[in-house]
Amino acid sequence: MDSNFFIARRLFRDKGDARKVARPAIVIATCGVAIGLAVMIVSVCVVLGFKQEIRSKVIGFGSHVQIQNYAAVTANAPLPVVITDSLMRQVEAVDGVSHVQRFSNKEGILKTDEEFKGVLLRGVGPEFDADFLKAHLEKGEFPEFSDSVASNRIVISREVADELHLDVGDRIFAYFFEQSVRARRFTVAGIYCTHLSEFDDAMVFTDLYTCNRLNAWKPDQYSGLEVSVADFGLLDNVTDKLVNMVNRQTDAYGASYIAMNIEELYPQIFAWLSLLDVNVWVILALMVSVAGFTMVSGLLIIILERTNFIGVMKALGATNRSIRHIFLYFSLFVIGKGLLWGNVIGIGLVVFQSCSGMFKLDAATYYVDVVPVLFHFGYVAAINVATLVICVLALIVPSFLVSHIHPAKAIRFE
Repeated sequence: MDSNFFIARRLFRDKGDARKVARPAIVIATCGVAIGLAVMIVSVCVVLGFKQEIRSKVIGFGSHVQIQNYAAVTANAPLPVVITDSLMRQVEAVDGVSHVQRFSNKEGILKTDEEFKGVLLRGVGPEFDADFLKAHLEKGEFPEFSDSVASNRIVISREVADELHLDVGDRIFAYFFEQSVRARRFTVAGIYCTHLSEFDDAMVFTDLYTCNRLNAWKPDQYSGLEVSVADFGLLDNVTDKLVNMVNRQTDAYGASYIAMNIEELYPQIFAWLSLLDVNVWVILALMVSVAGFTMVSGLLIIILERTNFIGVMKALGATNRSIRHIFLYFSLFVIGKGLLWGNVIGIGLVVFQSCSGMFKLDAATYYVDVVPVLFHFGYVAAINVATLVICVLALIVPSFLVSHIHPAKAIRFE
């Protein structure tokens, strides 16, 4: 075993005189590292959880990639595009694609005797993956919607239900405006709530057949095709493949296809999520600075209080380099203890929140009602390593203080 390491370990285990300031300084330095690391772990896990929660909700409404009419995207108008069984099979055969489903949109108004509200009616077919909406269903059910028969049933959000004073089983008229006004009577089959107001405020689900009839489209025309990928990390790769497959292609009625992923369809939401990374970097920088500052202060106090020890070591022939190594090893023990407790506290809080959901949020502001957390071992390990390296590097310069301590004066130092 390295003699410097052995001496540093003995110094670290030595409780010393309780009246001296070195012991409290070591405790403060350890606490500084522990608290800083715990805050960093919790911050990163909360941001990761928040980003995943919001992203999953947006994807739940719009899937990962959408194939639509190019003119509909550029003009923001409800224009159809042909979606054939052959096209669906081709898209589903692309590597990384896990599911495809048709959809049609129709803008309209829901009206009761006292209230009315503009909504976006989304028609979905039998292949629609309703797992996301079923997971957020508060009341009622999500029906098996058809593409060939009108169900006259809708699934609305809690926001729409509260605004129009509706409940499951209630009937309501919907009005649609084209050349003339058309009315349909629907029954509320279910009420969902995702707290994502951009969608909850207007999105109403019904069968694909009703939407296509209201749009007066051909049987093979729809608003588009939604494509799900097996892994979000494959999003760009799958998008590029679909762009090469359908972009600049035209359907039987002359409409051009365009493939766009969810980040391109809702750039404002994903740009906002990206800004959260800036907050994380600021927190990491502040916490590492706090940990480094407490360690530097602690090391200086320890060196000054161990002046007599340094003088004896130099008198016995120890070099400045070896003494610096002793105190750096000593600091490593302090940092290591701080990292241990920081991990226990930080990971413990993350696990506790994940299991209990004790800490709540205002859903109207944050789109979630519980603080979301996501533990990522790679990020936590990187934070530990970065904290250790930065703290050690910050201690190198203060350790040179031992070079200015003279043996003759230090041995007489009290």
